[in-house]
Amino acid sequence: MKKVKIMVLKTTLDNELAEEYGVPGLTACPMLKEGQVFYADYAKPEGLCDEAWKAIYQYVFALAHGAGDELFYYGDWIKTPGVAICSCNDGLRPVIFKLEATDEESKIDYTPVR
Repeated sequence: MKKVKIMVLKTTLDNELAEEYGVPGLTACPMLKEGQVFYADYAKPEGLCDEAWKAIYQYVFALAHGAGDELFYYGDWIKTPGVAICSCNDGLRPVIFKLEATDEESKIDYTPVR
């Protein structure tokens, strides 16, 4: 299993929807910043939003297990093998991520229970 680089490409705010449905003063996601980088394999990296992880983990898992050698979805989505562009599920202020397969081997942190 390989590590996957997760980079925050963009934090957004849909002004039209935020005006209609959001609380006054709503801004783009306050938890993540553009350019922020995480590395993951099977577990959510520390500091990454739980909701974002739920939205992207299946792509991280696929890339960690070798999907990086091929294009996703029959080659009609992303032009670069080993890359996925995904977003969190926040409909008012989604965060856009670039997931990228790496050559770095993953290590399971395992401490036996005694």
